[in-house]
Amino acid sequence: MPRRLDWRRDGPRWPHHEHSRFVQAGGLHWHTQGFDGPGTGAPCALLLHGTGASTHSWRALAPLLATRYRVLTLDLPGHAFTGRPPGGMGAPQLSLPGMARAVHGLLRALDCQPDVVIGHSAGAAIGIRMCLDALIAPRLVVGINAALLPPAGLAGPLFAPAAKLLAATPGVPRLFAWRAREPAVLQRLLQGTGSVLDAEATALYRALVSCPEHAAGALGMMANWDLQAFARDLPRLQTPLLLLAATQDRTVPPAQAHEVLERLSPQAGARVIELPGLGHLAHEEQPALVASHIFAALGTPAPTALA
Repeated sequence: MPRRLDWRRDGPRWPHHEHSRFVQAGGLHWHTQGFDGPGTGAPCALLLHGTGASTHSWRALAPLLATRYRVLTLDLPGHAFTGRPPGGMGAPQLSLPGMARAVHGLLRALDCQPDVVIGHSAGAAIGIRMCLDALIAPRLVVGINAALLPPAGLAGPLFAPAAKLLAATPGVPRLFAWRAREPAVLQRLLQGTGSVLDAEATALYRALVSCPEHAAGALGMMANWDLQAFARDLPRLQTPLLLLAATQDRTVPPAQAHEVLERLSPQAGARVIELPGLGHLAHEEQPALVASHIFAALGTPAPTALA
């Protein structure tokens, strides 16, 4: 079982590997993928994946958005081909504000000022945190099954401490990766999202979850996030927000999107669109549908194939 993904070994089979670029910024070695868009001067769309995912999550949506935008995707710190930050599980870049600052440092290095930010699950929280901290000023943030509030019920207050305990326990990432290599275990993990994925997507998630270094990055991210503090800051958001909520999502209940809407000022311009029959990985299941909602929200003509 390889400890980490290796670009020389694993890169050639990664989706859109020809668009990949490695960038040193903010003390991190980033894996990014860029799509040039329709021409010089095209606005930038920043895509941020969720916990435990990678650039592969955008393999079908990014080319659709690239018909109108210059698209940037990346592996978050400690995920897939982006290195884990120094400092172990308590590294500042693994907290939500720290991750927001780290992504901002990458944007500066790449001279990208996003016109729109599209985040899946925890990726939406990063995009919103960047707006709250005045690091970026997009005209729209899109959250796909956005994970913006602490877990509900009795488990909520225990979530972060439990994640910290797991992250700090030697051997836990390797044990998780070893167990996830079993097809039945991976299948249960994917079924838990409520999404139905094809064989290619399943193979890519198997490569990720069976990698101890990637598992450690995901655990470190969960252990260092304070969603209680983030939820208190949410009402300050002034950037227009579109929440796409899949009705079959078993990871982030679609009701959470409506709860977020109630916390925001009406002047913020937030709204919810439900995606019937889709799960947590809706953008992988129906990328054309997700793209059509994004283009409509931006007032941008959709490509002919989506019209």
